[in-house]
Amino acid sequence: MTVLDIKGLHVEIEGKEILKGVNLTINTNEIHAIMGPNGTGKSTLAQAIMGHPKYEVTAGTVTLDGEDVLEMAVDERARAGIFLGMQYPSEITGVTNADFLRSAINAQREEGDEIPLMKFIRELDKKMEILEMDEDMATRYLNEGFSGGEKKRNEILQLTMLKPKFAILDEIDSGLDIDALKIVSKGINEMRGEDFGCLIITHYQRLLDYITPDHVHVMMQGKVVKSGGAELARKLEEQGYDWIKEELGIEDETVGQEA
Repeated sequence: MTVLDIKGLHVEIEGKEILKGVNLTINTNEIHAIMGPNGTGKSTLAQAIMGHPKYEVTAGTVTLDGEDVLEMAVDERARAGIFLGMQYPSEITGVTNADFLRSAINAQREEGDEIPLMKFIRELDKKMEILEMDEDMATRYLNEGFSGGEKKRNEILQLTMLKPKFAILDEIDSGLDIDALKIVSKGINEMRGEDFGCLIITHYQRLLDYITPDHVHVMMQGKVVKSGGAELARKLEEQGYDWIKEELGIEDETVGQEA
């Protein structure tokens, strides 16, 4: 079992504190979901874990099996086994999907142990078939001209090809119709197992109808304020967040921006 452990994490953006002491422990073989109103710092948590320079960690720790993640460069965090599925994937002209994926896989391997071309092609074809992706998407430039649904499917393709220890999926369901949502969920469920853990950031129960989380956390005002099982997400869908605010005495305000 591998452990991603977040303790007392405080993060600022341009001098404004967004995260105010997040505590969260994720083990492989677990899927966690974080929900919460807009502006509570859910995406800030994802970006801080991956090392985006805009997000300044002012206190707290993030460790991967005891190793200090915050001391790692961004590429080192990826090689250590942390993957970020972005809310708004970037377009990269001149780099095909296939070339990007093969380079990313080889970056995780020792020099001289690059993945054989035919093995890569067979695995890529298999994963694209699972995600119901057109064959030509392998030769198209990375995310260029892709629809929103194609970009999200492509993020899951990267996930299934790279096989990280932990995936952080930031609103991977946003903008998806029901058919695309089912396909994306199928790809994530394919990854479930002893060597994989996942943190899903979402606003909606509908994704969790297809990916049953082991743990659900509610974030408000820069902290995790309540945790439970899958039933917590269903209650949030039915009743909203007001009952949590009343239960915990939280005033109706946010940290000022969704990040």
